[in-house]
Amino acid sequence: MTQYLFEFIGTLVLVLFGDGVCAACSLNKSKAQGGGWVVIALGWGLAVMMGVLIAGPVSGAHLNPAVTLGLALAGKFGWNLVAGYIVAQMLGGFVGACLVWVFYKDHYKATADQPDTILGTFCTMPAIWNPWRNFLSEFIATCLLVFLILAIGTQGNAFVAAGQNASTGALGAWPVTCVIMALGMSLGGTTGYAMNPARDLSPRCAHAVLPIAGKRDSGWSYSWVPVCGPMLGAALAAGLYLWLF
Repeated sequence: MTQYLFEFIGTLVLVLFGDGVCAACSLNKSKAQGGGWVVIALGWGLAVMMGVLIAGPVSGAHLNPAVTLGLALAGKFGWNLVAGYIVAQMLGGFVGACLVWVFYKDHYKATADQPDTILGTFCTMPAIWNPWRNFLSEFIATCLLVFLILAIGTQGNAFVAAGQNASTGALGAWPVTCVIMALGMSLGGTTGYAMNPARDLSPRCAHAVLPIAGKRDSGWSYSWVPVCGPMLGAALAAGLYLWLF
């Protein structure tokens, strides 16, 4: 239960910081409004770091059902914990999104005439509506994310510390932070790079149930893309890792 608790807390913090930077850069009368894509990409990368710093020592800080699935398929994580991790992550994402709404409630009111902007602070929607190409974007981006997470911990990615070899994974949260920022800057322009059902579906559910002034529908016709794409991409990443390494 302690591992599940830390996955919940870590994912909550990830979404609080991540959706928080989207709200800060998008909502009316925010001092950060107009901060732009670079700020959002940096913010999401650092959001992952914050969650990993909290949950890493206890749960390994998956913070993402796709990562949990990929690690299990690659033989790096026990299947007996998969369901509990995913439930904890999804709940954490929901609560984190609710806290963003509480934090920026006055700014949500000031943006009530922009329902698409409001939705974009909770979850992803495509820049150009093309569901199968959008699916491919999420599939490829998450495949790279999970494959890189697995590759970071390999013996070949080693450096010398205190006279002994250590993997890049020993650097803690920083390598994954760099991966998230790189993916956002390079491959995030098509869909907003969800790569994580707990970062997208859970906040989408929060958007659906919260009493947000002027909100639109929660984009349910698109919601399968940032769930199926990441989960299948993670499965491919695990297969590639087992084949190549």
